[in-house]
Formats: sequence, C-alpha cells, structure tokens
Amino acid sequence: MNTTSLIVLLFAPLIGFLINVFFVKKMSKNLSGVVGTASVLLSFVITLLLFFSVKQPVTLHLSEWFSIGKLAVNFDFVFDQLSILWLLFVTGIGTLIHVYSISYMHDDENMYKFFAYLNLFIFFMITLVAGSNLLIMFIGWEGVGLCSYLLIGFWYKNQEYNDAAKKAFIMNRIGDLGFLIGIFILGFATNTLEFAGIQQAIDVNGVVSTSGWYSIAAFCLFIGACGKSAQLPLYTWLPDAMAGPTPVSALIHAATMVTAGIFMITRMNFLFDIAPVVQNIIAVVGVATALIAASIGLVQNDIKKVLAYSTVSQLGLMFLALGLGAYQVAVFHVITHAFFKACLFLGSGSVIHALHGEQDMRKMGGLRGSMKITYITFLIATLAIAGLPPFAGFWSKDEILLTAFHENKVLWVLATIASIMTAFYMFRLLYLTFFNEFRGTEEQKKHLHESPSLITFPLIVLAILSALGGLISLPFGNSWLNHYLTPIFAHKDHAEHHLGATEYGLMAFAVIGALIGIGIAYNIYMKKKEVPTSDEVQGLHKVLSNKYYIDEIYMAIIVTPIYGLASFSKNFIEKYISKSVFGLGNVVSVLSIQGKKVQNGNVGFYLFAFVFSISAFLIYLFLIR
Repeated sequence: MNTTSLIVLLFAPLIGFLINVFFVKKMSKNLSGVVGTASVLLSFVITLLLFFSVKQPVTLHLSEWFSIGKLAVNFDFVFDQLSILWLLFVTGIGTLIHVYSISYMHDDENMYKFFAYLNLFIFFMITLVAGSNLLIMFIGWEGVGLCSYLLIGFWYKNQEYNDAAKKAFIMNRIGDLGFLIGIFILGFATNTLEFAGIQQAIDVNGVVSTSGWYSIAAFCLFIGACGKSAQLPLYTWLPDAMAGPTPVSALIHAATMVTAGIFMITRMNFLFDIAPVVQNIIAVVGVATALIAASIGLVQNDIKKVLAYSTVSQLGLMFLALGLGAYQVAVFHVITHAFFKACLFLGSGSVIHALHGEQDMRKMGGLRGSMKITYITFLIATLAIAGLPPFAGFWSKDEILLTAFHENKVLWVLATIASIMTAFYMFRLLYLTFFNEFRGTEEQKKHLHESPSLITFPLIVLAILSALGGLISLPFGNSWLNHYLTPIFAHKDHAEHHLGATEYGLMAFAVIGALIGIGIAYNIYMKKKEVPTSDEVQGLHKVLSNKYYIDEIYMAIIVTPIYGLASFSKNFIEKYISKSVFGLGNVVSVLSIQGKKVQNGNVGFYLFAFVFSISAFLIYLFLIR
C-alpha cells in the first residue's frame, strides 16, 4: 500500500468537508450527500484494500511535530491490525449512514452543512484511531467531541437541543481533562508519547520504580474513557444526545464517538495490564453502568431513548470485559454492537420518518404490516442485541459472560441480570412499535408507508451483518478475530476456546435468561396488550422514570453551588471591587481637577513656586537633615 493511498484514506473525509462548506452550498443541495458519501466510501475502499494486503504494521510519517528535551513527537499514523479493524467499521458503517442520510435529511435546508459535519466527524475518528501517539489520538478525541456538539445541536433553533449539545460537550471536557493529565504523566514517566515507545519503556523498566505513576496514568486515561464512552458517572450526556438527527445518533452510538474509550484502553492494554487495581475499577464501573442503564431502559417510552440507554448498558459490558483483561472479547462486542445498534437506530429513524417525527412508542403500534423491511431488519437486530443464537450479539455477549463467570461470579450475576433486562426492554420496544393496533392519529395512519430505498438499503446490509457478524469469532476451535489481533496482544498468553460442560451450561443459561425477558415482555405487551400510561407512576417505577434522579443530584451538588458562587461573585465581590476601583479613579479625578487650577498661566506664580520649592529643598538638606 503506497503512501498516497494512505494519505487519501486519512484526508478524503476532510476534503469532503471542505467541498461541502465552500462549494456545494453555492451549487446544488442534493450534491452534498453525493460528495459526503463518496469521500467516506473512498476511505472505506482503501481500508478494505489495506485489510487484505497488509500483514505487518505500516507507519505513515508525515513530519516531525515538535521536540522538547528528550521528548520528541512525530506526526505519524500507524495502520496495524487494531487500527485497520476499527477503520473498517468506522468507514463502512459511516458510509451506510451517509447513504441513509441522503434521503433522511433531503428536506433540510442545511443539508450541505449536515454532511460537512458528518465528514468532519469521520475524519477526526480516523485520526483518533490511526494516530501513532497519544497526542494525535487526543486531537481526534477532541475533534469528535466538537463534531458531536455541532451535530447534536444541529437543529439549533430548539433550545432543548442546544442544551443537550452543551451538556455533551461540557461533560466530555471533564473526562478529557483526566485523559490529558494521563498523557502528561506518561510523557513525564517514559519521555515519549508514542504507543510503541511507552510499551517499550514499560517492558524495560518493569513496574518497580514507576508503578505508581503508571497506575495513576492508567486511572486518568480511564476517566477520559468514562466521558467519551458514557460510563458512570459521566454517562448522562449520551441519552440527551438523542436531540440530534437520527443518523447522528447512529453514528455516535454505533461506529464512532462512544467506541473511542474502548479503543484507547485496548490500544494501551500493556499499561492497564500492569495496573490491576485500575482494571478492577474498570470492571466494577462497567458492570454497574450496564445494570443501571438497563434498568432505566425498562420504562422509557421514547424509542430513541430506549436505544440510547441500551448503548450505555452495552458499553458497560464492554468495559467489564476490558477490566477483566479480555480485550479481544471487548473488541468483538464493539464490532457486533456496531452492526446491530446502527441497524436499530436507523430502523427507529425509518419509523420516525414514516410518522413525521413521532418518537413516543405509546403512539405507534401495528407498523409491521406497512413497513415490512424496516420491521424485519429491526427484528433481526433486536434478536442480536437480546443475545439469541445464532445472531451476532449472542456470541460476543456470551464471551463476556463466560469471562466474567471464570473471573468473578458476582460480576457475572450482575452482567447476566443486565442482559435479561436488555432482552425485555428491546422486545418491549419491538412489540409496542410494530405489533397490535396502530395508536397514532388518523392522519398518520393514512400516510403510513415503507421508507425509500436509500433508507432501507443500509438497514438490509446492517441486518445481514447483525445476523452473521458473529462468525468472526465463534467459540468452536480457533477464533479468527483472536488470531488476527494476536500481534496487538503479543505480551499476553492467549488461551483458545475450549468449551466444556460448564461453558455449554452457561450458554444455555444465557439463552434461557434472554427468553425469560422476552417472555415477560410478550405477556405484558402482546398477550395483555398493555400500553404504558402517562399517569403519575409510583415507587421504583417513578425512580426509574426519573433516571435515579442522577441529573437532579448533579444539579443540586454541582451546578447549583457553582451558580450560587458565580452569583455571589457577581453581586457582592465584583460589586465592591468595582466600587473600590472606580472609587480610586474618582479620587484621582477630583485631585486632577484641583491640580488643573494650579496651571493658570501666571508666570509670577510659577516663579514663586520654583523659588519656594528650591528653598524648601535646601532647608531640608542643610538644616533639618
């Protein structure tokens, strides 16, 4: 693979962004979708060629960035097994989302701006994934944060959407501060920011003299991952991010931003492996996030909010795998989750498109007859996320549960409960949306129709991947994915899959648990045909509906005190400081007015003042002193 091709892979989406910003606006609105999609498709095609042709890591050296003492940072990009794998689904699913957006955003007056932002989003994600050092990763890290802000608040005339965008931006900055501190610590401890250099320093120095610094750095990096990948306590921005157009939700949740934290920890696996305390924290936070988000998803009525909390929960399972040191398993679930979650979000967008913006599942129902393709693809993706064989989600989620069972039984129990909840709320969503009688308006009912082919085509592709994606790492014999990623984890011992009675029993137990969740949902929403009411709920239901009051707690203990301090500073401190400053100015002003009167132009008075001053000076020198 030549240098030119790699540069095109990196910068094609950026070129698409520039064309949309500076040229397409003046030409044709419809051209924006073609330009935006073609630029990402080009990156995907080159990545695919890279995947089949490159066996050893390829480094693209663009320039030396800066050098300070022993620390030298290059502007380099590395294409190895991990980055290529990530680029495949970032650009591949990104292309499908662009295709989908051509139809979905067709009537928006700022369509060119939307595709420009999407292209910029993909560019920064490619930068994050392919960078050879932490500083380039941080550029991509901040870039996707910026683009998420622009896209979540894309419909900026709605103040709630603006607030959601600001919330996502600010909460990510909290995590990013931790990430930045971790970068500084690693630079101080190893005199390099290159991934290969840090790994070499750790291998040479061991964990004797700098183990404390390494552990602190690992914890700081984890804080950054919590913000970007929506883990406790920095997860509340992600459900609110549903304010953006549905293709944005799919891009953020499936292929780009929320996977950045998992990618960073996987890339830095050699650091986290020597920080077992931090790994334990990651596992506990991951399973707690999975459980809390899944429980909130049980009672949500907004179709996109259900999917948002399911994303937070699934990310929690991925962090559980990371905390247990099962990086390949986490990557496996990232890939399968990208397939079925993109399908689910785009499917929900198809439903919302058909219902002219309606997102409340209580006002849906009976859509499977008029939206057959959307229904079938949504069903396949739902089966995948619920964890039923032979769909992709079963294999990856089951790997996480198997790992948890062997490492920590308590974490396995909690992760299993979260998985059962997932099966319940996802089929609750399916039944309320596609089954029984339509509960919308008569006007909506008259215009029910399947979405255009540009919307259904990506759904079909993603549904196929949701069904067959598990083939990349089946637990029978050798796993292709584990074998492919072996060079990334060369320092770790790789145990191939060996399934015994215990493993088969656990797999059966996981399936039975999923079926129990599905059965409960069927009994409530199909057999009894219940529809969630808007009446005041009580008890645990009320707590879940209010999302454990986490936002209210943050408002009470963080936002309100800061507002109070700012108000005190403005109304008291700043007020009296201003009075003091302006008071001194007034004194000077009064004295200057009086001083001006002395300058009256009378030469005799000036001579008198001169003689008087000289006389006073001489008296002081010779008589007083």
